[in-house]
Amino acid sequence: MVRRQSNAPTHPLIASIDIGTTSARTILFDEHGTEIAKNQIEYSTTASEAPADSKNKEQFRRRSSLMRHNEPIFSAEGIAISITDDVMIENNAASVGPTLRYPKPGWVECMPVHILANAVQCLAASLITLRKINQNPALKIKYKVKAIGIANMRETTIVWSRKTGKPLSNGITWTDTRTAEIVQHLERMTDDEKKAELNQKTGLPLSTYFSAAKLRWLLDNDDTIREEYEKGEGNLMFGTVDTWLIYNMTKEKSFVSDVTNASRTYFMDLETKDYDDELLEFWDIDPTRICLPKIVSSSEFYGSFATPNLSNLGFHNKITPEAYEILKTLTGTPICGCLGDQSASLVGQLAFRPGSAKCTYGTGCFLLYNTGIRKLISQHGALSTIGYWFPTLSEDDGKPHYALEGSIAVAGSIIQWLRDNLKLIEQSKDVGPLASSVHDSGGVVFIPAFSGLYAPYWNSGARGTIFGMTQYTSASHIARAALEGVCFQVRSILKAMADDAGTSADFLEEALNTQNESTPLATLAVDGGMSKADEVLQIQADILGPCVTVKRAQISECTALGAAIAAGLSFKDENERVWKDFNDVFEKIDAANGNNSFKAKLPDAERRRNWRRWERAIDRAKDWLDQNND
Repeated sequence: MVRRQSNAPTHPLIASIDIGTTSARTILFDEHGTEIAKNQIEYSTTASEAPADSKNKEQFRRRSSLMRHNEPIFSAEGIAISITDDVMIENNAASVGPTLRYPKPGWVECMPVHILANAVQCLAASLITLRKINQNPALKIKYKVKAIGIANMRETTIVWSRKTGKPLSNGITWTDTRTAEIVQHLERMTDDEKKAELNQKTGLPLSTYFSAAKLRWLLDNDDTIREEYEKGEGNLMFGTVDTWLIYNMTKEKSFVSDVTNASRTYFMDLETKDYDDELLEFWDIDPTRICLPKIVSSSEFYGSFATPNLSNLGFHNKITPEAYEILKTLTGTPICGCLGDQSASLVGQLAFRPGSAKCTYGTGCFLLYNTGIRKLISQHGALSTIGYWFPTLSEDDGKPHYALEGSIAVAGSIIQWLRDNLKLIEQSKDVGPLASSVHDSGGVVFIPAFSGLYAPYWNSGARGTIFGMTQYTSASHIARAALEGVCFQVRSILKAMADDAGTSADFLEEALNTQNESTPLATLAVDGGMSKADEVLQIQADILGPCVTVKRAQISECTALGAAIAAGLSFKDENERVWKDFNDVFEKIDAANGNNSFKAKLPDAERRRNWRRWERAIDRAKDWLDQNND
């Protein structure tokens, strides 16, 4: 059917595809950072499935998985859309299965084709919403998607076949710790001088966190992948989630990885922004036997959008003809922005200037400090990474920007665990009221080290541990202690960055330092799912102390916004860009107004006592899996 063309002027939008660890979303942004249309899918997990012998298995499945997908999403104009109604044929949803799997303790896998399908479904649903908006006769303008940006969970490792395009195994997510023995072996076999050299090149410690150990594990333990590797025919393709999405969503089958994602593989030299032979040799990776994606900037043309054929990849769930039809309207639209999720959040918080910082409470918790064009290697447990690279901009703005980062493996996912595993709450939003129903944790300390301890401790042998329980302990105390466990780690990271102040001026000298609390970090800008709960931010403020203001971002979807900004700045012709430069972004996206602020209410003596208890608990939780103690 041929639609009548409207004479109304078109207004450019950026479609941002944001693939998180526990959910996927697409948001259509205008140049003011306003969400014009949005859709989100929360992944189903093996933990949320009913037992095989459940009499009400079908009812449980529909309630715990489909119903979350079927919640209406409202556009900026108030138009509601249901993803199941418009995008997915509900009767076939059972064939999808869980997107996240936990097959063994410490193992966390994702289904790469499901991740791609979720992105496609969210994108289609957002476009259907946009069509409804454009059909509103009262609208003076019509919206049109100009470019596509991608934000994604980092480090997650996917290997697929060049010949078939199909994954050869489940993806190993960034939180997975099956590689602990590999990492521990390398730790023992590598002398301190070599470790320092590796850290100088990569900005990273040896850890289960990064992609290299995950790829090494697949080559050693997956029969299909090992056989293909040994053949040496170049059929194996390695990539993180950004590479997988761009490869499957571009007409050109572009095989690339954005520099912020590539910097997390442990294969890339931070100085050269390219793969390093010495690093590949350290992990015993032969690049002639497995294809590595080309490393590119965060903001350039990667390829033209084309709807992937999901059925060819083994995705048996039926997506509606309407969804496929509307996706055709995006054909040829440039995919031209890409950032790892934490870098995307840095950009979305408009932290462009050296010395600015942000903290995102997502599945994990991540604090990034922009060090500008200067690479700073932390000596106290923070990571060095690439913040972003926007080469179309002029002077220093167009050069790669570095960041110091503190990473916490478990943050928002602790709430999912309380919901799905312990059944303490029915919905994620219930955790705040439950935790705030008690004045404190009742002496309980929860170390949420399900995947070991990340920054600044870097102890892969640690495991989730609860201390101090008595018969007095209730579900409320455990929930509060879980939230405090995340917030205490944020304080630990800030202290580590303060300890680096001996080699860095400006911001780090103002960071929170428990030895000198008269010169604290004045404001901690926060975003992410957990930051939506006032109770969480008040706990964070109490733990940081009275000199620190915790400030919630006005635009809650900072990660998706960051990917949109990357895409909007990508055009070489300044007049084609959605934003001409950083100053234009600041002017059009006013994120300074309307923020909610939180300051400490807890007495200093109690706060310090709680901190000392936390540090004792950390010492006891470390090296739980130390084989020498087995």
